Amino acid sequence: MNFIYLSPHYPPNFKAFCKNLNYLGVRVLGIADTPYEEIGEDLQNTLTEYYKVSNLEDYDQVYRAVAYFIHKYGRIDGVASMNEYWLETEARLRTDFNIEGIKINEIEAMRKKSLMKQKFIENGIPVARGKVVNNIAEAEELIKELGYPIVAKPNKGVGASNTYKIKNHEDLEDFFRTKTNEEYIAEEFIEGTICTYDGLVDGNGEVVFDISHIYQSVMDLVNYKKNVSIYSIGMIPDDLKEIGQKIIKTYNLKKMIFHFEFFRTEDGRLIALEVNMRAPGGSMIDMFNYAADVDMFREWANIIANRPFEEDRTLKYCCAFAGRRTKEKKYAHSNEEIFKKYGHILMFADRILGSFADGMGDYVYVARSKNIGLLREFIDFVQWEE
Repeated sequence: MNFIYLSPHYPPNFKAFCKNLNYLGVRVLGIADTPYEEIGEDLQNTLTEYYKVSNLEDYDQVYRAVAYFIHKYGRIDGVASMNEYWLETEARLRTDFNIEGIKINEIEAMRKKSLMKQKFIENGIPVARGKVVNNIAEAEELIKELGYPIVAKPNKGVGASNTYKIKNHEDLEDFFRTKTNEEYIAEEFIEGTICTYDGLVDGNGEVVFDISHIYQSVMDLVNYKKNVSIYSIGMIPDDLKEIGQKIIKTYNLKKMIFHFEFFRTEDGRLIALEVNMRAPGGSMIDMFNYAADVDMFREWANIIANRPFEEDRTLKYCCAFAGRRTKEKKYAHSNEEIFKKYGHILMFADRILGSFADGMGDYVYVARSKNIGLLREFIDFVQWEE
């Protein structure tokens, strides 16, 4: 079995996926634009072969790399990256080389928020009202229906970058004067917390593992540099599980980790926010592992290799993530105080480097407990500012 991994060295915690595929006898073939000597000895020992291109964004170079691997090793059985940025490249490769998985004609409905919204509506899934607005006149027409505030975000974007809360006409004028040339979608502003439906589907599209997390608005976290906190819940609500599994069937997902986001309003309604046809970023896969005492990288490799999910998937703990922005904020409690008070539930604490630090914070703590109240107390203690 041959599996191509784009940019296998980043994010670094996903190297374990390569290791587990290799253990199962899968040839793992890496493609990236990083020099071989910089990808790390662990990957060098795991990959069957590594093909360096000068620019991973140059599709012709990536195409030639895949053609080389096919010539040398035969048919490719799968291709993936752990980075949303490369989803379209993955889909093009699957289409051009007839590889199993999401094809190029399917990817737009998984990346463009307007097409996600359309798909949700067609399948009876509640969504925020909104549409693509190309100019201020179209936005004003929508605001007549929705009122202020509204949210404007790139129709085809990653995370909450370049997302704006527009509270009045002055904000609206500022937005159209300064926005990028991207296509934007405008939506009604929804008050509520974000809850997720995350998990893994097998080759038949059946959910073999699922979990849910709660966190704040990602737009506020990015735009206002707030402290990030995430916690998993021990029991997935029935309505969330029902809608999440409807989305899986709607998109016909197979052999992949998924990450769906919803608003939970104060009156208890669920409103679909977006789908992410990839593993969630940062430490969330580690949180899967700690909550259920499983190794998701091993189980994901099992699914890719057409093997069953082997471990007990019961959620045994709730898990919490607390991020700090140490370059921008001062905190009341030191590392030593945190370890002294919560060392019995801490799973790890570490510095985050690279692009994830902007969204998640540059220093993170992850803890687990069967007592969700204790985890909320832990988050407050870690993030208490001077």
